[in-house]
Parts: sequence; C-alpha cells; structure tokens
Amino acid sequence: MKLAFGCDPNATELKQALIKEAERLGHEVVDFPSEDPIYANTAIAVAKSVAAGEEDRGILLCGTGIGVSIAANKVPGAYCACVTDIYQAQRAVLSNNANLISMGAQVVGVESAKMFMDEYLSHTFDPKSRSAPKVDRINEYERGTLGTC
Repeated sequence: MKLAFGCDPNATELKQALIKEAERLGHEVVDFPSEDPIYANTAIAVAKSVAAGEEDRGILLCGTGIGVSIAANKVPGAYCACVTDIYQAQRAVLSNNANLISMGAQVVGVESAKMFMDEYLSHTFDPKSRSAPKVDRINEYERGTLGTC
C-alpha cells in the first residue's frame, strides 16, 4: 500500500517512528514535510493527495490529532478519523471507510500509535457491509446529491 505521512513540528518524532514501521511492514511511503507550524497546510496537502488517489491512505499527526483531522476533512474525498485506541483504528475503515487517520503525539505513545496504524492498515472496507448505506449518505451529501433526510 502507498501511504502519505504528514505532521506539524510537534509530531516529527512520532511521524518518523511510524514511517519506519510502515516501511518495515512493506508499505511504500510518501513523506510530506513537517517544518510548517501551520498544521492545516500539511494536513490539506496530504488529504488532497490521498483524495486524488496518489496514495492509498494517509496518516496525519499533530499534538492532539484533532486539528489535522478537521483540516483534512475539509478536502472533498478525504475522510479522516482521529483515533486514540485500537477499536477506533479498526472501525475507521470497517464502519467509516476512512482513507486517512490522525493521531496526537501528545496523546498516544509511539508503541500505541504503531499498533493503531497497523490495525488501520490491516482492514478493508466492505461496500456490502451494513455500514455501506451510512457511508454512502456521507458521500451523497458531499456530492450535493443528498435527497431528503
């Protein structure tokens, strides 16, 4: 799988640890710069790249994981879930078809973050699952084709 990684300066060390883990697992990595203190710039760049299909999925990091998630979710076609546990990492894909996840370097430790990323990457969304109509509704709204609720 081809993965995009991006972070703000608060999360550079965590990003490097996750990149090393992703490469160990055999994934191709695209590393977006982490020097910009305006986390939205990096988050939007990664989200645009993933939404365009240049990478299969993305991993975003900042102090809490919240800011980069909010910024990424402003990009059409980007679906970023902020995860703080293994169940959320799993359900980000299985229930929500998230193509990005975010984590906070000041919230989760390195080993936990590796486990969350590994769990997230080990699943694929099933378009025939009971979650599919829920995900479809989100996509309809984004496209402006949402009928009445």
